[in-house]
Amino acid sequence: MEQSTQAGLFTRRFGPPPREGVPNVVLVHGLGLSGRYFVPLARRLAVGGATVFVPDLPGNARSRAAARRAPRVGELAGALTRWHRGLGVGPSLLVANSVGCQVVAAFAARQPHLVRRVVMIGPALEPGAGGWRQCGRLLADAPREPLSLLGVAVADYLVTGPFRFVASFRHALRDAAESFEGHLARVAAPTLVVRGAGDTIASRAWTRRVARVVGDGRTAEIRGAAHAAHYSAPAALAALIEEFTSGGRA
Repeated sequence: MEQSTQAGLFTRRFGPPPREGVPNVVLVHGLGLSGRYFVPLARRLAVGGATVFVPDLPGNARSRAAARRAPRVGELAGALTRWHRGLGVGPSLLVANSVGCQVVAAFAARQPHLVRRVVMIGPALEPGAGGWRQCGRLLADAPREPLSLLGVAVADYLVTGPFRFVASFRHALRDAAESFEGHLARVAAPTLVVRGAGDTIASRAWTRRVARVVGDGRTAEIRGAAHAAHYSAPAALAALIEEFTSGGRA
């Protein structure tokens, strides 16, 4: 793994240096977190020959100083665009978890030429579900995740800070109510929507709806995993992604 700062964002890179002919993957984390919980999946994908980039979004974790306040979802998508252009790579496979799916939906809707395919893992937040209900779903999911993930998440939340976390949560709720589905409808790239079978945050009905709203969507479910399937079941998810990118139906 190599670490650097690109366009103001702390970035991890796995696999070979970016070059023409080598597929590149961008992993986008969820609310208040860092890219650390994507490391198991990044390593699996890099073994397959891909160049994998894992940024910390502005205002979060090691990119906290990149924003003076908690950015809105659209601002995060704009920062991701500037960061991606700075990499100088071609269209990417974008893989996102939770609220990161809202960021990627906005990014893909605005910058379709930078997107090869999209994978959404446990897309959140679900429109129509209020803040307290979403918090209840998050608390219900916590016991279903590996203890090591909870340690990573708590450390990241502390670095990001409680005030920024709350502000980011409010921004994400507003985006879910006003913009998320509209952005999804403008995603033209083939999209795989994945959920862990034990996910209490992204329901089966909602993930199926996401797959119907995007232009070319399909779904998959991973047994024995919850909201962060990329962390608890990286091998299973990497296999789904590899099948999906090779043209399979997952």
